[in-house]
Amino acid sequence: MAKVNIKPLADRVVVEPAPAEDKTAGGIIIPDTAKEKPQMGTVVAVGEGTKDAPVTLKVGEKVLYGKYGGTELTLEGKDYLIMRESDIYAVI
Repeated sequence: MAKVNIKPLADRVVVEPAPAEDKTAGGIIIPDTAKEKPQMGTVVAVGEGTKDAPVTLKVGEKVLYGKYGGTELTLEGKDYLIMRESDIYAVI
């Protein structure tokens, strides 16, 4: 897990997506154009929440989120997603 120099506001979290699968279970190599976006990642930064609802996630937790959830951003050469805590479905 990388240390990021970003502090999300309110109820937003920054997630580092898990790498996409390179091979199928049968051993077939998947080209970059056919890889699916991962739906799992690790929380690397959290906001403080709102006065009515504090953020319950913690840095380092593995989470599941929607396939098209969040906004992609690149910071220091790494890809991250920033999304609201409500866009995260589960903690693994």
